[in-house]
Amino acid sequence: MSFSFRSASLARVGLAASLVALSSLPLAAQESAPAQPAAPAAAAVDPNAVVATVNGQPVTEADIALAEKDLGAQFGRLPPEQRRAAALSSIIEIRLMAAKATEQGLDKDAEFQRQMAFLSQRALHGEMVDKEVAGKITDDEIRARYDKEIAATPPVNEVHARHILVKTKEEADAIVKQLDGGADFQKLANEHTTDPSGKTSGGDLGYFGPGQMVPEFEKAAMALDVGAYTKEPVQSQFGWHIIKLEDKRAQQPPAFDAVKDQVKSLLIREKYIELVKQVRDGAKVDITDPELKKAIDAIDAQK
Repeated sequence: MSFSFRSASLARVGLAASLVALSSLPLAAQESAPAQPAAPAAAAVDPNAVVATVNGQPVTEADIALAEKDLGAQFGRLPPEQRRAAALSSIIEIRLMAAKATEQGLDKDAEFQRQMAFLSQRALHGEMVDKEVAGKITDDEIRARYDKEIAATPPVNEVHARHILVKTKEEADAIVKQLDGGADFQKLANEHTTDPSGKTSGGDLGYFGPGQMVPEFEKAAMALDVGAYTKEPVQSQFGWHIIKLEDKRAQQPPAFDAVKDQVKSLLIREKYIELVKQVRDGAKVDITDPELKKAIDAIDAQK
């Protein structure tokens, strides 16, 4: 199937339409993948267990876990046993260099203290979101929101089409004449289309819905009756198309498990914005820079 002339981006029509669009994602790769043996359960680790000391100060399993989490991007490709060693090595280096910096008074630097204050506030912000927003969202709440979005989704048809893509209108007109004379569409597609994948599939594009093809192609395909082809070639930025409609059907919504994380993310965002509004309503925020105030007001209006 060729996607070369599909629209570059789906229209932003809200979560409900996005959920429906996800239902067409191919699952063959997942379904055909051989089952992997379950990994053996890891033994419980005491987070307070000491694994090393640095100048007499303990390094615990909890410290190792924190370093692995914080530096995960650097350790991502290492096997587990090497990740632990790399995490411990990083902790040792960080503590020794931090001690040296403290000896030199770098911790008293005004810019450093500003940075530390910001990092501390950002970490507390993250804890607040984790504990008071994301941590309080239940599976029942996610399911209820999913059901609400699906119920609010208007019925959407998708179509199964084939096409023959050529460079000129003259070529396209000649192919239409052959079809009018009873020629086989799939055979002509294999012989004439400039769409590489269409040369072996009879121009098959599979099923697609609104917003997935360039507008002129979509409009023509959606207007056809099943079994009909375009009597007038359709021009797009890719050339000239002769389109045949094979089938129409209603799009099926995606399974709950397939979009559960997306629905949860939507709830997190909504509840976060609500919480921010509550704390801001109870706070005194005075922005003295007129341009910054205008920009902040514009951002707030979009939330």
